Amino acid sequence: MVSSQAVELLRNELPLEQETLLLSGSITTGLVLVDIVNGFCTVGSGNLAPQAPDRQISEMVDESAKLAREFCDRNWPIYALLDSHHPDIPEPPYPPHCIAGTDESELVPSLQWLENEPNVTLRRKDCIDGFLGSLEKDGSNVFVDWVKTNEIKVILVVGICTDICVLDFVCSTLSARNRGLISPLEEVIVYSRGCATFDLPINIARDIKGSLAHPQDVMHHVGLYMAKGRGAKVVSEVSFRN
Repeated sequence: MVSSQAVELLRNELPLEQETLLLSGSITTGLVLVDIVNGFCTVGSGNLAPQAPDRQISEMVDESAKLAREFCDRNWPIYALLDSHHPDIPEPPYPPHCIAGTDESELVPSLQWLENEPNVTLRRKDCIDGFLGSLEKDGSNVFVDWVKTNEIKVILVVGICTDICVLDFVCSTLSARNRGLISPLEEVIVYSRGCATFDLPINIARDIKGSLAHPQDVMHHVGLYMAKGRGAKVVSEVSFRN
């Protein structure tokens, strides 16, 4: 386990200034939920699910559910990505997970109500990057169409894992924005408390062939730091103006 002193040293060496966000509705904002499914968040629900209650993941789920409720109450657009894999198509380097048709690939219980909300677009993806996972066979992109149809200028991103699926989606979206491929999107915002990643201490990783250590607090910080380095805004608080 990485010591608290080591984590603090990392934060000092890679300082991450976070802002606060006030949403008023004056700028069309969409909420993107990344992979808040049982297979990543619910204890004991698969190869990549937490094996015991996890504070960071629990906070991510709670914060994401609060935001989703606020967006639905205001009828603001939500795009929910759900990791969902065919059992015969592996995703190296990860073991089988979130297999389509199983509970692993379904939203966590506190978010399942979203399936019946008219302002919510659900997208099952079979890859790490939700931007690429939104591509259709004809070359169209469901996420890009969602942005354009709703005339979204800002997206607020939450989910799991901070340094993997969230980061890949954020980076691809920023690249598409920079190339003018996703107009009218202007800004990508990541809510730090609404994101989480998994914990794989080095003493456990060394006994799993091919595994890399993945200290949770370190990699969460690194994921946020890299997202900001690519041009995203990182915020620690989100509030709404009535």
